[in-house]
Amino acid sequence: MISVLLADDQALVRAGFRALLNAEADIRVVAEASDGVEAVRQAQLTRPDVVLMDIRMPGVDGLEATRRIAADPALSETRVIILTTFELDEYVFEALRTGASGFLVKDTEPVELLRGIRAVAAGDALLSPSVTRRVIAEFAGAGGPGRQAAPPAHVDQLTDREREVLVLVAEGLSNDEIAGRLVISPATAKTHVSRTMIKIGARDRAQLVVYAYEAGLIRPGWLG
Repeated sequence: MISVLLADDQALVRAGFRALLNAEADIRVVAEASDGVEAVRQAQLTRPDVVLMDIRMPGVDGLEATRRIAADPALSETRVIILTTFELDEYVFEALRTGASGFLVKDTEPVELLRGIRAVAAGDALLSPSVTRRVIAEFAGAGGPGRQAAPPAHVDQLTDREREVLVLVAEGLSNDEIAGRLVISPATAKTHVSRTMIKIGARDRAQLVVYAYEAGLIRPGWLG
């Protein structure tokens, strides 16, 4: 059973998501929040598998709430999916950088929302849609409008193979696809991905993609 926390300041939006998710046999809404402070509190209380986080909420917004959740060791297994009204939202890239596992626009088809929740709960990054890559490509180079991106650390600690794997993760390849590309076993590919995440301190695969851009291993425009 995948437990989900809904964080959105609009009650009707939460009601719609709740009805959709609770109709699924393997998904259950365990809590709701109307602002970022409540989202963090409910996450700490219920420790959900996935948080659907509206990025624009009054007071503490979804960006800061995501940062707090990602920084809490007790919530290391909780994954955040950012919900936004706009495809190219300057805050989305910052949310990915601070710990979100991906994002969806609010008018996403229900089947895509359900697929995204299941993918993130399984440990994958919700980065397949081309729009996500466009957001990263748009804001990675400059760290977003008005932001100065810090130089990524630990690049020199990566082996040539780990850098190669990092680029393939940034291209959206799964462990099995990486294994096929490099002619190695899926288990070996998974090991390389895990070691790379540990070395650069990445929370999940989404942060590997952001890191690859910031380290200059992938340039905006390479991904469709």
